[in-house]
Amino acid sequence: MARYMLIMRSTPEAEAAMAEQEIDFDQIIEEMGRFNEELIKAGVMLAGEGLTGPEEGFVVDFNSDPPVVTDGPYTEAKELFNGFWILEVSSKEEAKQWARKIPLGTGVKVEVRRVSETADFPLDNPWVKKEIQWKAELAEKIAAQARAEADRLA
Repeated sequence: MARYMLIMRSTPEAEAAMAEQEIDFDQIIEEMGRFNEELIKAGVMLAGEGLTGPEEGFVVDFNSDPPVVTDGPYTEAKELFNGFWILEVSSKEEAKQWARKIPLGTGVKVEVRRVSETADFPLDNPWVKKEIQWKAELAEKIAAQARAEADRLA
């Protein structure tokens, strides 16, 4: 099994088309919810999140020392990263099949990239060993947070 990140990118044209068509945001949420539910039922979705607008973000530019931080929105950007999914699938072909099913409109693109696995790096490297430990600790923390949230909602 391999993990793939599906990166949703929107353009100004996509934003204009959505506004022009007067698409109800509840309809978008419903369509994405159905797609996400399909991913979950298929057992391939590991994560998925939408992002807030660029006005809430910032860019760190490392072309100078110290790096320069610029608050959003980013007028020079032609495409904005709006959200992502991380899927665990059997092949690149399966990742393509899922990416083609995302309910997105004109002007939106999805970039698909394989997520590096620990096995892609030298396992005797001390930093790789630390990364493995950090991931285990993070998984325990996330599980504890999920249990606490489930208890709170019960």
